[in-house]
Amino acid sequence: MNPNQSTRTNVDYKTILVSDSGHIRTITLNRPERRNAMTPEMQMELIAAFEDTAASNLRVLILTGTGDAFCSGLDLSALHTMGEKTAAEYRADAERIARLFLALYELHIPTIAAVHGPAIAGGAGLATICDFTLATPAAKFGFTEVRIGFVPALVSAFLALQIGGRHTRDLLLTGRIIDAAEAYRIGLVNEVVAPEELSKRAQTLAETLIANSPQSIKATKHLIAAQNQTWLNAAIAQSLEASALSRETADFREGITAFLEKRKPKWETSSQLGSKPTRPN
Repeated sequence: MNPNQSTRTNVDYKTILVSDSGHIRTITLNRPERRNAMTPEMQMELIAAFEDTAASNLRVLILTGTGDAFCSGLDLSALHTMGEKTAAEYRADAERIARLFLALYELHIPTIAAVHGPAIAGGAGLATICDFTLATPAAKFGFTEVRIGFVPALVSAFLALQIGGRHTRDLLLTGRIIDAAEAYRIGLVNEVVAPEELSKRAQTLAETLIANSPQSIKATKHLIAAQNQTWLNAAIAQSLEASALSRETADFREGITAFLEKRKPKWETSSQLGSKPTRPN
C-alpha cells in the first residue's frame, strides 16, 4: 500500500466524494441537487472522512463542493420533523455538529476550503474553520440562523476565533449574506480568485504547504489549537446548552412553521418573551 494513501479509500460514501492525489486529499460535498445541504448522513460521512484523514500520512486536505453551491447549510427538508424531536434528540443533533466542526478544526494537517458558490449557515462554518479559505467572486457567505429562529451557537466560537468579536456579532445578529469581497475585507477569506483558477490555486497552495516540514506544520497547528483549547472547550459547552435551550422557544417553533408555510415569521415581542433563559448562565 502507498504510505500516502488512507486505509479507508474504498469506503462507499453516499453524500461526499473522497479522492487522494499524492499527499493531497480532496473531499467534495456531493449533493448538488440540494445545493450540498447537510443531512445527518453527510455530517457523519464528513466526520468519518476527517478522522480517516487524521489517521493517514496525507499532508493537506482540500474541501469543496459540486454544483452551484459550496454548502447551503442544514438540509431544511429536515424541518418537517424538527418540531417533533425530543430534547435528547436535539442535544444529539448539536453534539454531532460539534463533533463535525472539531474533527475539521483539530486536523493536524493544513485544510483549504475552495468556495465557488454560496456557503451558508453550517456551510459557512465549514469554510470558516479551514485554515485557508479561497473564494471566487460568485461565493457568498452568511450565518442566517436568526432569520428562522435558530441560534448560530456552535459556529459562533470558531467564527470569533477567525474574524474577531465585532465582525462576528455583525454577521450572526443580522443574518446578512456577504459577498467574497467583503468576506476578504473582514478576514473570513484569504484570497479571491477567478473561477477558472480556483482549483489550480488550491493545488498550488497545497504544494507550498507540502514543501514545509510536516513535523513543524503539525506542531504549529497543535500549538495554535492548544492556545485556544480552554476557551474553545468552554465555548462549545455553552453553545451546546444555548442550542438546546433555543429549540424550546416559541420563536424556534414559529420559525420552522413560517418557513414550511413560506411566509414571514411573526416573532414574539420582548414583552411577550418568557423568563426561560436563551443562553446558559
